[in-house]
Formats: sequence, C-alpha cells, structure tokens
Amino acid sequence: IMSTDGTMTNIADFDFSNHKKLEILAKYESAKQRSVDEPPPHVALMKKMGIADYEPASDSGNMRFYPNGRLIKSLIERYVTDRVKEYGGYEVETPIMYDSEHPSMVSYFNRFPARQYNIDSEGKKLFLRFAACFGQFLMANQYQMSYKNLPYRLYELTRYSFRREQSGELVGLRRLRAFTMPDCHAFCKDMEQAVDEIKVRFDLSQSVLDNLGIDGNDYDMAIRFTEDFYNENKTSIEELVKKHGKPVLVEMWTEKFFYFVLKWEFNFIDNLGKASALSTDQIDVENGDRYGIEFIDDKNTKQHPIILHNSPSGAIERIIYALLEKAAKDSKEGRKPQFPLWLAPTQVRIIPLNAEFDEFCKTLCEKISVNNIRVDIDDRNESIGKRIREAEKEWIRYILVIGQKEANSHNLSIRDRKTGDVREIPFDDFLNEINEQTKGKPFTGLNLPKHLSKRPQLMV
Repeated sequence: IMSTDGTMTNIADFDFSNHKKLEILAKYESAKQRSVDEPPPHVALMKKMGIADYEPASDSGNMRFYPNGRLIKSLIERYVTDRVKEYGGYEVETPIMYDSEHPSMVSYFNRFPARQYNIDSEGKKLFLRFAACFGQFLMANQYQMSYKNLPYRLYELTRYSFRREQSGELVGLRRLRAFTMPDCHAFCKDMEQAVDEIKVRFDLSQSVLDNLGIDGNDYDMAIRFTEDFYNENKTSIEELVKKHGKPVLVEMWTEKFFYFVLKWEFNFIDNLGKASALSTDQIDVENGDRYGIEFIDDKNTKQHPIILHNSPSGAIERIIYALLEKAAKDSKEGRKPQFPLWLAPTQVRIIPLNAEFDEFCKTLCEKISVNNIRVDIDDRNESIGKRIREAEKEWIRYILVIGQKEANSHNLSIRDRKTGDVREIPFDDFLNEINEQTKGKPFTGLNLPKHLSKRPQLMV
C-alpha cells in the first residue's frame, strides 16, 4: 500500500481500520475471484426502474435497454464524449471485427491471449474487438506525424466492445460480454511527455466520475508498474497518489509483464464487496512498434510513440451499475435513492387532482418542457395518494399536485424528494433551481409518452 506521503507498506502490515474499501480491494485483487454467488442489489433495481434486463434470446452478458435505460445511457455517452473532446480527443469510428491473421494481430495474440468471439467469414478468421485499440492503432499507422503533432489523441466510444467473459462472472451491468467503452489513446513523443499527459488525464477522469455522481469516497485506486519505472518516476507516481487523496493498492513487477509499464485504475466496491474498475489509464511501450506507428523527432529520425490508453469513465454500463449500487446503499441506510437530476428519466411529474385540471396541467407541462426539463403528467384515473407513491417509487425529484388552489396561484407548490419538503416557489425560480443543477450537462427530451395513461405497463 502506498500512502499519500509516498510511504510503501506491505499489505500484511498496513492498518486498514480507516480504509475498509481499500482492504476489500486488496483482498479481491489477491484472490482473483470474479464469480458471484448472488446477484448484487442493482440487478433488481435495473429491472424495477425499467432500465435494463437480460436478453434471453441472446448470448449471456448481452443486455436489453428499455427507454429509461437508453436515455440514461445516451446522456452519459454524450457527456463523456464531450469531456474527452474538450480535453483534445479527436473522435473516430473503427470496425468491430478484425482479421486474426493480420500480422499485427498475430503478434498481439501470441503475447496477450484474450477471451474473444471468433467468426469464420469467406475463409477469413475474424474476431470481434475487445477494445478500440486495434482500429485506432491501424489508423495511426497511416499518419505522417512529427514530434510537433504530439501528443495526438484519438477517441472512440465503442458500441460495442466484446469479451467472452466466463459465465459465472456475468452479473447485471457489472460485467458484460458486450459493453460500451469510451477509449482515448494519446500518442506521445517520449516518456516525459507521456507522464505529463497521464497527469492531465488523471484529473479528467476524477472530474468525469464526480460529475457522473461518483465521488472520491465511492472508489479506491490500484496502480501497477515495473520496478524500473517506479525508480525513474517515483515523484510522478506519488503525485498521482496525492491527487487521489488516500492510500492506494500497489502491484510492482520486477520486469514488464504486459505491454505497459504503468497502469492505474479507480475501483468501485459494490454492496457484495466486489471490485469493478471504472476509469483507467496505461503507459504502453510496445504497440507503437508492433503496429508500425511512427513520427519524426527533432533530429529528423523515425521513432515509435509511447501510447496512453485512457477510459475516463470506464464502461458506460458499469457507471449505471455503480449509480444503482449507490442508490441501493442509500435505501438500505435510510436515505432516499435518486439519480443525479440531469440523468433522471423524468425530472418533474405533474399530477392533476382530477380531470378538471387536465388542460391547465398540459399548459404547465409545455411551459416547463420548453426549458429543457423532462416533465410528464400522471393523468391516470387513480387516487392522488397512489400516484404520489408511484412517483416516489420512480425516484422523481419534483412532484407538482395541481388542484384549484395551485391553478389560481402565481407560485408552484412543489414536493421535493431530496429535502422531503413541500414548498411554494415562483415559476422562474423553479426553472432556475433545476437549470442550476443540470448546468453544463447534455439534455434530451422524454423517452416515453408524456401522459402516463398512454404508456404500456412494463412487466418485469
């Protein structure tokens, strides 16, 4: 374990009393036990909330996403992509299958056997990609690059990457065989530039997770490196640990085991004590050569770049898993579970006291929705109490019950799930309150009929 002051302590000698999740991570990594004995709480929640479910007509580990789930997933995809592009990533698109007998692939598989899906097609042995690396590396091979172009950053949101994980390891949204992975590679001129770049991407990853609703208390960090890299870059490694702000799990190799000399990852610990990697980055010193990627240095000599492999969020499905596991923990500990407001499928629900107020509610709904707020109307012939309870079960943040008093008022009477209060607030102040919480995040409209009476019942 490396502490924030750079001290290294053997796991057996470290005091984990204030770092229980890190202890779980250390034991989990040591045991390498990935299978699960029972479904974690998010599995029931993903079904109950109409987010996702297993697809019995497909291979295990392939999920179906319902309208609510697709809305949440698409917003996370857009947010992560926007952040990577702001950082300087250039978005590309590459094939999902490759020739396993292509020279660059043969070399890769001989070094790192993977669990891939294989396809025979017209005499070719193809495999489904398990990362965006191959496509981006083959693309970078076609660039004429100077050291002045570097670092050069290629980015793809893969929908999907495929890994034939063992069936006992597949559970809900935590570990899948088909998953959506934001993957950004930076091609760097030398190790000094690579180390500087990895610090920038570390900050990006922390910020992305925080804005997705997963803060530093929700994950612990593991970092792996060769002994030579550690001795040459000790200060920079300690800087990353200090940025993390708490002790981290360290695995140090006497010699390079994979294609990278350093890899860090943020690991979320769920309610069953299982660890799942979210954000990660690697310093790759092999694949520039393997894929024939070259740049001209300041001495006019051809060189192979050092490549960084960063996913600032990890798989999109795994972000939803982490948010649902957090919600399950909140519920167990007596707090009301909810999504970050910008990800909530419905942000505001209007409930008319009776049919007399339907037209007023429609007008109010339009006035709210034109301000980029997802609002619906529960116009079903059910009691007020039942409709409020069902809105609560859907984790809807703001509920507006409309009767004669509310229809005649200049203010809105709002039930706020977060505070548990019912309060009166001017219409513009209400809009500002929501927009302040969703500022800087992508928006999309409802992905279900506006009126609940028009929605089919999802049987789960």
